[in-house]
Amino acid sequence: MPDAAPASTGSLLTRAVTLADAALEQWLPAADAWPSRLHQAMRYSVFAGGKRLRPALVLASAEACGGSDNDPRTQAAMAAVELLHTYTLVHDDLPAMDDDDLRRGRPTCHKAFDEATAILAGDALQTQAFAACAAVSAAAVRDLALAAGSVGVVGGQQEDLDAAGEPLDTGAAGQARLLRIHRGKTAALLRASCQLGAHAAAASASEHQALRAYGEAAGLAFQIADDILDTTATAAVLGKTPGKDAAQGKLTWVAVHGLEAARGQAQRLVDEAVAALALFGAKGEPLRELARFIVARDR
Repeated sequence: MPDAAPASTGSLLTRAVTLADAALEQWLPAADAWPSRLHQAMRYSVFAGGKRLRPALVLASAEACGGSDNDPRTQAAMAAVELLHTYTLVHDDLPAMDDDDLRRGRPTCHKAFDEATAILAGDALQTQAFAACAAVSAAAVRDLALAAGSVGVVGGQQEDLDAAGEPLDTGAAGQARLLRIHRGKTAALLRASCQLGAHAAAASASEHQALRAYGEAAGLAFQIADDILDTTATAAVLGKTPGKDAAQGKLTWVAVHGLEAARGQAQRLVDEAVAALALFGAKGEPLRELARFIVARDR
C-alpha cells in the first residue's frame, strides 16, 4: 500500500481485497475444471494482485447507502466489477492493442499463456462478470453493460486506438477527444462500480444520482493520475511498463495539457467528487478518502 493512503483508506482497501477475493473464488471455476488451461489463465489474471479499487468503490458505495459487506448482493457486485476490469486488462495488453509484456509486476496473460488463450480468457471473464452481476439486479446488469460496451469501455478503447499516432492536437478538438477517451476507457467502469454498490443496497434515486456524479469525477481523476504515473513512475514501482503511452503516440492528459496542468485538473476533479457526496454525511467519508487516494497513489 502506498504511503499516501491514510490508515482508514488502507483498511477499506484491505477489507475490499479480502471480500472481493472470496467472492471471486465463488464466481470463478476451479483451475483444474474443464477446460483447465482457460480457467488457469482466467485465475492467473484475476489473482495477480492489484488494489481492488473498483470492489472498494462498490463496498463503500453500498455502505454509504445503508448496505452491508456481508450482503450477497454486495459481494456479487464486487466480483462483477473486478471480473469485468480484469477482462479489459487482459485484452488491453494484447499485441493488437497496447502490446504490453508486464502487468502487476509479472508477465501479461498472453505472455504467460499464449495470445489465443488470453483472448478467450478475457471473453470468459467478461461473461462471468455479468453472471455475477445478475445476482444483484437487472438494473445493475443494465448499468454494467452500458459502462462496458460501445458507449463505455470498448468505445473508449476504440477511440484511444484511433487517436494513437495521429498528430498531437492540443486545441479544443483534441481536448474534447481526450475527454471522450477517458470517460469511456476508465471513468465508465469506476462510475458503474459506485452504481452497483447503490443497487446492492437498494439506494434511493438521489443516492444513485450522487454516486453517479462522484464516480464520473473520480474516474476521470483516476485516469489523469494514471497518465501522470506513466510519465513519472518506474517499472519497479508501477508494476507495468512506463512510458508506453508516449512511445505509442497516445492521446493523454499530460501530452495535451502538460504535467502540472494535469495534476491541477486531477485535484479539481477530486474536489468535485467529494462535493457530490454531501448528502451522505459521515457515511460518505470512505468514498471521500478513496477519491483523495486516487490522485495520491504511486501505482
